[in-house]
Amino acid sequence: MTLLIRLVALLALPLLAACAAHPNGPPPGTPQDKARLEQAILALGPGIDPAEASRAARIAYDHTHQLAREYEITDPAIIHNTKVNMGLKPRGLCWHWAKDIEDRLNRENFATLQLHRAIANADNVRLEHSTAIISRRGDNMYDGIVLDPWRKGGVLFWARLPDDTRYEWYPRAEVLAAKLGHDRAQALLATIGETIDTPSAVPPAN
Repeated sequence: MTLLIRLVALLALPLLAACAAHPNGPPPGTPQDKARLEQAILALGPGIDPAEASRAARIAYDHTHQLAREYEITDPAIIHNTKVNMGLKPRGLCWHWAKDIEDRLNRENFATLQLHRAIANADNVRLEHSTAIISRRGDNMYDGIVLDPWRKGGVLFWARLPDDTRYEWYPRAEVLAAKLGHDRAQALLATIGETIDTPSAVPPAN
């Protein structure tokens, strides 16, 4: 049955690919795109280094485009997911994007900015979605900006978290604790230098 499902999916891919948004690969971010993200990062609050905001915006766009080439993105996100799961593409699931964007930005060792990871739809494995979030250092993720290159198939989507009404985001550590239990989640996060033993960030009331 698994082989049959894979065969049907493989046969359907040429038809689905006709809907591809970027058959030659996603376009890079423009200087105007980067400037808008830079201004949005600066608007997160006082104390943000303008040079760090500029660098974060540039890297977010440039690394998205680099990853799109490495992931061999030519299709919308759902179709690319199918190809990754069938072994036809190397990477490009939402958590690949979130991890790789977060890792690249963290290499900058920002003094005034901070990266977070969040998960939405954690109760549905088929719809679960991961993202990176950038905020002013010391703020929680609910005050930050979602950086989600997966959503538009390798074109960087970003928005202030309260404005991203498509998803209800929760801190990754809390989602893992709910799924795995506190101790197992703590052990897993410890391997990447993170912890769930920090005060829980509560989403703002609607």
